[in-house]
Amino acid sequence: MAIDFCKFHGTGNDFILIDDRLQSLIMDPSLIEKLVRGWCDRHLGIGADGVIFLRDSPEGDFEMVFYNPDGKPGSMCGNGGRCAVAFAERLGMIHEQTSFVAVDGKHRATIEAKNAHLWEISLSLNAPSRPVMEREYFLVNTGSPHLVVFTKNLEKLAVETEGRLIRNSDPYIREGINVNFVEFLDPDTLFVRTFERGVEGETLSCGTGVTAAAIAAAEYQGRKQATAFDIRTPGGELRVSFIHPSPPREAYPEVWLRGPARLVYTGQIPH
Repeated sequence: MAIDFCKFHGTGNDFILIDDRLQSLIMDPSLIEKLVRGWCDRHLGIGADGVIFLRDSPEGDFEMVFYNPDGKPGSMCGNGGRCAVAFAERLGMIHEQTSFVAVDGKHRATIEAKNAHLWEISLSLNAPSRPVMEREYFLVNTGSPHLVVFTKNLEKLAVETEGRLIRNSDPYIREGINVNFVEFLDPDTLFVRTFERGVEGETLSCGTGVTAAAIAAAEYQGRKQATAFDIRTPGGELRVSFIHPSPPREAYPEVWLRGPARLVYTGQIPH
């Protein structure tokens, strides 16, 4: 039996997407881990930053089930979420708007534009926590745990080396953390590079990471009003907008990540 798949990317963050609404692909965890690692291998497999299964859900239009390239279940993925929405629209499951379920709960999304194999999508992220300052870092959870480091000359920074050192240091070595290096290009524009756990290396973009960077940047600047940042990553451009929490709220009530999702190709995996 062959498994049909689509390869998508969101600003260079690439994913293998599989329609599993019939749940015919339910496998034991050890088998899923082995298969996902093989599929994501860039030399011996298809190559991707993760695998996403779309399944039916009584709580939304679909359920997004995400695995990191190491084969382990992943936390929320913003770029993957936009790709999942584009995939669902391609399958005829949704139209301009949707509500779906991920590991961290429900998400809303709007398809802002579509042209051939390219979608422009706004995706809601769930009530990220207020940034916490720890030494010179900001810690933000946007569905995935992120550490934000403000820096200069980011283009020349050894992100693989510096990110791996932080990710594998106490207290992060056991659970892992995503490390985002951020440079202000102007007060409303950020350049972000991310070292992702699970991938264990730098990716071209990270949706929840740029969202964490934007929230930390607003905190750093002392902003109190509705805010939007244009984000540049090595893989492309994104936009993050949000409403600041009002005391005594500890979480942001509205957070949106907007950017592209592109279909790269379709294929079949021998199985």
